[in-house]
Amino acid sequence: MEKITLTASEQERYDIILSCSGGDITNKEASMRLGLKIRWVQKLKRAVEKDGMKGIIHKSKGRTSGNATASTIVKKVTVFFEQKKHRDFGPTFAQEKLAYSGIVMNTETLRLLMIKKDLWKPRPRHGPKIIREWRERKGSFGELVQFDGSYHDWFEDGGEECLLATIDDATSRIVHAVFEDNEGVHAVFRFWLAYMEVYGRPVAIYLDKFSTYKVNHKNAVDNVEFMTQFQRAMMELDVRVICANSPEAKGRVERLFGTLQDRMVKEMRLADVKTRDEANQFICKKYVPDHNNRFGVPAKRKNDAHRELSDELRMKLPSIFSVQSKRRVNNDYTIQFKTLWYQLEATQKTSVYKRDEVIVEERLDGAVHVRLKDIYLEYRELPERPKPTRVPVATLTRQKPDWKPPKDHPWRKFS
Repeated sequence: MEKITLTASEQERYDIILSCSGGDITNKEASMRLGLKIRWVQKLKRAVEKDGMKGIIHKSKGRTSGNATASTIVKKVTVFFEQKKHRDFGPTFAQEKLAYSGIVMNTETLRLLMIKKDLWKPRPRHGPKIIREWRERKGSFGELVQFDGSYHDWFEDGGEECLLATIDDATSRIVHAVFEDNEGVHAVFRFWLAYMEVYGRPVAIYLDKFSTYKVNHKNAVDNVEFMTQFQRAMMELDVRVICANSPEAKGRVERLFGTLQDRMVKEMRLADVKTRDEANQFICKKYVPDHNNRFGVPAKRKNDAHRELSDELRMKLPSIFSVQSKRRVNNDYTIQFKTLWYQLEATQKTSVYKRDEVIVEERLDGAVHVRLKDIYLEYRELPERPKPTRVPVATLTRQKPDWKPPKDHPWRKFS
C-alpha cells in the first residue's frame, strides 16, 4: 500500500473536508474556513470519497515542471562557470556570453540557477541614506558631459591603472575614454585635447573637486586669482566647469565606472588584453561602440550642442592646453623658470622692458615657449645662472673742512 504524507496545510484541509462529508459542518462553513468557493469544496469532497487522502493532494505535486530547465543545459552552464575566465560573471553578463555559445536562457532563470549552484550570491539591497532630488537629463548631445577618473586593477595583475572617461548626460553614451598615467594636469590636458579635436567644445563639463580641477581653499571663492590650469584652459575655450558637491550629483559617470569595472574587466580578460596600448585600442574600436549600442538612449533633441573649433582656435590648442606660469624679466633680460635660466635675445618682434611680466608655457610635447601678451619671444637656455657684474666702488677719504665758524656763530655761543 502506498504511503501518503501530507503537509500541515493539506492535513488541515483534509480534516475540514471529512467534517463536511460527515455532516458536522455545511459546505458554506467549509468554504469560509478554507477560503474556497463552495463548488471547489464539493469537488474536493468527491475526490476524497473516491481516492481518500490522496484526493486532497494536487495532481501536479512531485512532477517536473514543463518550464523546467533541461538537465543537459544545466550541465553546460555548470561547465561554463568552471572555467577560470568565467569565474566571476554575473547573471546578465553570463547570459550574454552563453547566448554566443548557443545556450539561450532567461536572465532570471540563470540567476536562480546560479544561486542554487552557489555560483553567485545576490547583494543585499539598501535604501539611500539621503534622498536626493532627481535631475532631468539635458536635451542635446554635448550640452553637458560628466567627467572623472577611476583607479582600479583593470588588467588584473595587481597594479592600478587610471582610466579617464566622459559620458554624455543626454544620451548616456561614452564619448571618450582612455587609460592614462594619473589624473594630473598633463594627463587631463591630453584627454581633452584629443576630445575637442574630434567632437569640438561641449557647453559644460560636470566633475568633482579634485585638485586638478578646483583650488580647494577657503579664499578661492569668487577669486579669479585662485584658478587651476584646467579652469584657465576651459575659460579660454568658453566651456563652463561645474564642480559637484557630492558623488551622487554626477551619478551617471560614477555608475559608468561601476559598470566598466564589472563588464570591461571581463571583456579585456576574454580578449587577452594585457597592456595599456592594447587596452586603449580595445576601448576605442571594440568596447565603446558595443557599450553605447547597448546602454545608450536617444536624446530629446537631435541637434549636436558641441561647438566647432575655428581655425584660429584650433591653432591655439597647444598653447591653451599647456601649463602656464607668470615670470618677470630681470634687469639683465633673463628669466628664471624652475631650475633653469633663459636669456632673451636682443632682437624681438616687440619691445621688451625690464620687469615686464611674461608667460612661460610648458607644452604637452615638452617644449617651452615664452610669451609676452600674444607674441612669442626668442630666447636661449643658459648653462648656469648668470653671474652679476660688480662695479668697483671708489674708496672715499674723509677730509676735514678748512672753514671755521666765526666767534659770533651760534655754535660758539652754545653751552
